[in-house]
Amino acid sequence: MTSIKIKTIKKQLLLRMACVAFALVSSITYAQNTNQETTTQREGFIFEFAVGGGIISIEDSAGIQTFDKSQGTFVFPDLKFGHMLNEKLAITISMPGNIYEFQDNDRHFGGFIPSLQYWVKDRWWIHGGIGLAIDAPALYDIKDDVNDDWNFGCAVMASTGYEFYKKKNFALNVQSKLVFGRASLDGDAHRDAVIFNVGLGFSWL
Repeated sequence: MTSIKIKTIKKQLLLRMACVAFALVSSITYAQNTNQETTTQREGFIFEFAVGGGIISIEDSAGIQTFDKSQGTFVFPDLKFGHMLNEKLAITISMPGNIYEFQDNDRHFGGFIPSLQYWVKDRWWIHGGIGLAIDAPALYDIKDDVNDDWNFGCAVMASTGYEFYKKKNFALNVQSKLVFGRASLDGDAHRDAVIFNVGLGFSWL
């Protein structure tokens, strides 16, 4: 079996594992929430930040780094701004982000993603969108002519969360997030990323 076939199989397995984990979290959340009735009144602006960790796999078309090796990562930053259109639907701007290591430097792969968030039940929501992918140096590890390049492209995001604590306009939620992104590099090259995160969200509605 050639190395190309092995890499393709590994890539497919990684994507399937992320999708299965995402579906599992969604199913558990739905099962926990099937008997609850809608009681929350949501209106106006919303803001959320999340902390947590996950895995990120980076593949460079130049062959410098491949999906063969995933990295553990922490969420930084992960922000969400938006406005409620009605009690169940909000239009948002999501800014997911993860730190990864590339050639002994820390970099950040994230995005600026217009998205929609919908409360399927009173405490369970789903969230998704498509927007700008951003591959950049970590702010604390910028080096002139070494780790100072900024790359942009397209990213797709899907997430789900369960609000296990609510008080007035504040909520704590446990959430999972899946992001697929591609950033263009110099020389007609590109960098692909697959990110799966689990975290704790702090929301003001």
